[in-house]
Amino acid sequence: MPTTVTVWNEYVHEREHDEVADIYPDGIHGTIAAALEERGFDTQTATLEEPEHGLTEDVLDETDVLTWWGHAAHDEVDDDVVERVKARVLDGMGLVVLHSAHYSKIFRALMGTSCGLKWREAAETERLWVTNPAHPIVDGIDDHIEVPEAEMYGEHFDIPEPDSLVFTSWFEGGEVFRSGCCYYRGEGRVFYFRPGHETYPVYHQEEIQRVLANACEWVTPNRDRPEVVRGNYDSIEDIDTSDERSVH
Repeated sequence: MPTTVTVWNEYVHEREHDEVADIYPDGIHGTIAAALEERGFDTQTATLEEPEHGLTEDVLDETDVLTWWGHAAHDEVDDDVVERVKARVLDGMGLVVLHSAHYSKIFRALMGTSCGLKWREAAETERLWVTNPAHPIVDGIDDHIEVPEAEMYGEHFDIPEPDSLVFTSWFEGGEVFRSGCCYYRGEGRVFYFRPGHETYPVYHQEEIQRVLANACEWVTPNRDRPEVVRGNYDSIEDIDTSDERSVH
């Protein structure tokens, strides 16, 4: 059964700026969804202006992986929807957080930090160096990816220490950045991937699409995993209860 990926996007810049619409005529979400569909995923899209931002309980219940792109309207995302998404991640749904969504409500809620960083928009070269070549997310990727035009993100990036760091970026202006960060949250997996500013055609780049597909595979929940049992629990072994005490 194919993995179901819901590709979420504000879909603000593409409707308000011709420059962005020229690069992503079907929206950033459309470009990402098409690339993932070509690689065997069952994709659907959701955007900010849809009822409940397109992330109803029914949609999320059917979603194995949610990708999130946001930039201009983080504060417009309803807190109840954020809590709904967070609960699904903790229950096992995968989350891939893209570029400026480092500052989204959902990423900050899962990280517990400000997620602040340095930035500069100067169409400079970015090299993403692979720092964990054994990780599945970099399968099929050379030792680095070069993005010809990128917005710079620089340290310090206020995030918890990643459980695994798979990319570190270098920028033409000299900065470096932790740009591929893996986390476990509850029963779910989260991957933050930095490249993807709206005025540059980053998501049309084959290597970037490959990473996105690999990331969706990595965060996909294991459908065969045993149910996690919590709460009051009967013992596996016999217990000598002769000295049992109870509090009334």
